[in-house]
Order: sequence, then C-alpha cells, then structure tokens
Amino acid sequence: MRLILLGPPGAGKGTQAQMLVERYGIVQLSTGEMLRAAVKARTPIGLKAKDIMARGDLVPDDIVVAIVADRIEQPDATNGFILDGFPRTVPQAEALDRMLGTRNMSLDGVVELKVDEGSLLRRIENRNAEAVARGEPLRADDNPDTLRKRLEAYRVQTAPLASYYAQQGVLKTVDGMAAIAAVSVAIAEALEPAKRLTQRTGAGPKQPGVRRGGGRETVSRETATSNSVGSKSHT
Repeated sequence: MRLILLGPPGAGKGTQAQMLVERYGIVQLSTGEMLRAAVKARTPIGLKAKDIMARGDLVPDDIVVAIVADRIEQPDATNGFILDGFPRTVPQAEALDRMLGTRNMSLDGVVELKVDEGSLLRRIENRNAEAVARGEPLRADDNPDTLRKRLEAYRVQTAPLASYYAQQGVLKTVDGMAAIAAVSVAIAEALEPAKRLTQRTGAGPKQPGVRRGGGRETVSRETATSNSVGSKSHT
C-alpha cells in the first residue's frame, strides 16, 4: 500500500499514520527525517541538500522527490509506505506522480481527515487551560494564535491537494472529528478496495495521474462512529 494522509495541523495524522503502519506493514516516511539521513549518509543528493540548507534556503521539490525515490527503493519499503509531510503543494504532488510513474507505481489511496477548525482551536484552548490548572508549562508552539497561522498556511498551500487527488479518483474523505479508533476503522473501510486490488496484483493501480473514476469518496460521521471506542484526543 502506498498512501498519503491529508489534514490540517491537529487533525490526528500522526496517530492514524502509526495505526496504518501497523495494519499494513508499511513504513512511515518523513521528508525531514529522509533529508537528515541523506545528509548524514553523504549521498550525492544529500550533499546537494546540505549545501542548500546551509544557505538557509528551502530544498527544491526535485531534490526532495529524488530523496523519496531513493528511500522507497530500500527493502523495508517493499510492502509500501505512507508519506508524512509531502507533498504539501500541487506542484510537489505532480512531481511525485512523475517519479512514481517512472517506477511503474502509483498511490493506492489518499486519505483526507476532515476536521472543524473551530473545534481544533477550542481543543488547544481547553488543553492549555488544563495545563495551567495543573501548574504545567505551556509549549511555545501549542497556542491558538500559532495554530491559526498553521491552519491558514494549510488552506493556502495544501488543501488544494484534495481536489487534485479527487480528480484522479484516489481521494477518500473521513470524518477526523470522530474518536481515534473510529477514524481508524473508517480509514480501513475506505482503503479496503485498494487493499484487495493490491493483494490480487501485488501492486497498486498503475498510470498515476489518470483518473480512476469516482472523484471524492466520503465516509460519513455515522460510518466513522459506528465502531467508536477510545479517546477523542488527537496528536
């Protein structure tokens, strides 16, 4: 299974990614970690990235994609991967599609966690109030103002990916406001057709970028909460 999770900060992507890793036996690939590993290993791409980062510049998309390409060739990625923090923009998604296409690969699914931004802000406010009541220090980046800025950046840069992947027929939308376990169940149900196809063929759908029907599929709150257990807190 080759997957991407979409969702704004605080939607619970990290928690759900770990559950997907365990469920499908795939690896979670963080672009930040891959960049640091490539720099440390002094690979040709890593050395190029190191020079760019040393200047304080952003690493270009083609270098990030090249690092992803190297990483998915490693044995632990044989069963697939879930990308963490990439792509963030439509041009990055297009570059990723081209790279996968050269390897006769494509994404098996892109899961969008839909959340209510107002609820996310209230969640942080409540968490901070509880921390203050316990006499605990607050994290510098864990406050409503910071979250508002991150949400705005997500809306401008990353949210358009939902339409991009819906046009390819690989987008699955899940209610991210449900309980953690219920969200996990909803994601598994949404990905079940792709899982069956992968099991039959030993690979995901081909021809990345070609519409595979359907557009956006939505898993309703009713479906997401039908097996709800556990906490509603997210990371």
